[in-house]
Amino acid sequence: MVILSVRQVLIVLILSISVMQASHAADNERQSATGLIHQLKFGVLAHDVGDLWSGFHRENGVDLNIELVLVPSLDVLGGKLRPALGGSINTNGDTSKGYFDILWQYNFSSGIFVVTGVGAAVHDGKLHSTDVGRKALGSRVLFHIPLEVGYFLTSRTTFSVYFDHVSNAYTASENEGMDTLGARLGYVF
Repeated sequence: MVILSVRQVLIVLILSISVMQASHAADNERQSATGLIHQLKFGVLAHDVGDLWSGFHRENGVDLNIELVLVPSLDVLGGKLRPALGGSINTNGDTSKGYFDILWQYNFSSGIFVVTGVGAAVHDGKLHSTDVGRKALGSRVLFHIPLEVGYFLTSRTTFSVYFDHVSNAYTASENEGMDTLGARLGYVF
């Protein structure tokens, strides 16, 4: 198993955003609707944060997060609804997940934006656990609820604080739930 330091992950994120910006510098005036991807986001998240929605902490490590926000959109309440695919890999070997969401994003004229949504996540964690270091999530498929607040650094580059919660909403007998919290960089195509 490869364990990366936070410094190494941040260097990779910054270099990735720089490469994306350079590769699209010539296309700055082009509309984003010519491809399938509206935005690509990379993040470093604290895994299984206690004292949030799930209420307690058992698992450890850092999650490396990537998310593709897709182009199709629908105008709703002044914002845009878009589908998104993403995943978080835990660097400590604890629970990792992939997810599909419908996101609603509202952009303020100040450059600040908010995103929320709902979706489904599939994980590789424990369904039932007697291990005090692992959560019992009860179901392989969980509800995924994200919340993000960010800022447009440029017209194409974003920085945000990201939170997500996964649980089965008591559709199974065990439902310990899990929260992640961290920072993400994004690039709008």
